[in-house]
Formats: sequence, C-alpha cells, structure tokens
Amino acid sequence: MEDLFTSANLIAFITLASLEIVLGVDNIVFLAILCGRLPEKQQALARRLGLAGAAVMRILLLLVIDWIADLTQPFTEFSILGWELAPSWRDVILFLGGLVLIAKATIEIGHMVRSPGGDHESSTGEKVLASLGVVIAQVMAMDLIFSLDSVITAVGMADDIRVMVAAILLAVAVMMLFAGPVSRFVENRPTVKMLALSFLVLIGFTLVMDGTGVHVSKGYIYFAMGFALGVEGLNLWRRGRQHAARDGG
Repeated sequence: MEDLFTSANLIAFITLASLEIVLGVDNIVFLAILCGRLPEKQQALARRLGLAGAAVMRILLLLVIDWIADLTQPFTEFSILGWELAPSWRDVILFLGGLVLIAKATIEIGHMVRSPGGDHESSTGEKVLASLGVVIAQVMAMDLIFSLDSVITAVGMADDIRVMVAAILLAVAVMMLFAGPVSRFVENRPTVKMLALSFLVLIGFTLVMDGTGVHVSKGYIYFAMGFALGVEGLNLWRRGRQHAARDGG
C-alpha cells in the first residue's frame, strides 16, 4: 500500500486527472445537448447516469487493457489512390463514431434552424421530447468512443491501475459538478447551443481524421472553442447591457 503514495504516482494522478477533465469537455457538451431534449425533471438523472456510466466504462476498459492494446494493432493493409492505410479496430471505432457525432450534431443544427424555438417539434408545432432510455443509450455509445483514447492516454501516463482509476473517478466527479450548470447555460442561450453543436461537428471531424491515421491535436480544437466562447461571452455581455439600458430608460 505504501508504494501507492509516491511522488511519481502523485504527479501522475494530478496530471492524468487534469487531462481527463479537459478531455471530458467533449462529454459535457454532448451530454448537455442530449439531456436538453428530455423532460426537465429527468435531465439531472440523465446527466448523473450518463457520467456514472462513463466512469464505469473507462474503469472496465482499464481492466481489459490487453484487449485495448490489441485494438491498436492493424488488422489489414490496403491502398486507396496511392494512400497506404493500415487500419486498426480503434481506427474503425473512431472513424464511425466521428461520423455518428457529425450526423447527430448536424441533425440538431437542422432542428434549431427550422424551429423558431430551437426545439424538436411535431407537425402540430409541439415540442417532441426524447425518452430517458434512448438518451442514456446514445450517451453510453458516445462515451465508448471518447473513452478509448482517454484510457489509452491513462495507460501511457501511469503504471499503477489504482492511480488511473482514482484519476478517472475524480475527473467524473468534477464533470458531475459542472454538468448541470453547463447544460442549463447552453439550453437557455440558443447562440451558445449552436456554438456547442458546431464544436461537436468539429470534434467529430477530428475523430474521423484520427480514424484515417491523420492526427489532429485537440489543443487546436480547445483553443478554437475557448476563443469562440470568449467572443460569445462578450456578445452576451453586450446584449445584457443593452437590455439593462432599455429597461432603465
């Protein structure tokens, strides 16, 4: 037990937990979009179940890390227009997951553009709500995609599986703390929701590129997200001041 509390493990834990939290931004944004389609009384439950499922899934993947390692090995080789490819099952999962994420975000953007209120509506104009089971299933499916690289990163940064599990649990606890406020912030501001959906398209694109062997650093994605959110924050502040001036006048 004393071997667990070493300076190397402490550094690995802090670094890995921080990285898991940053990588969890994808999960929180996707969770906010999906849970927004549920009845309000079910949204908090869906967020908790979705993030708890993500933690369980990542820990289970850690326990079968030998199988995960096999997923990164190429299972075939072929050439397309002179482009040599040697895909692994990880590449296939990331590629298909990226396509699904792009399709899901694009469909949601379409609903926002067509609907004045930004919601899914029936032919009678009433809001169409999703079921809890369907949303949880979608969250778990995308968690599997997001978890693959997260688990591979964890194994590369720490040697003790207890450190990896502790870092994942801490990251999920932090995400649970912020998932609610982030979801409410996104749902109450249509322009921010559109921005979040656009980011999901971008993240899906990076997954597709990773699946084809072209690595795109997520640092660029997160910088673009931070910059765009900063600009949108200024717009929200400006609109708030305009509303306050009109109300005061």
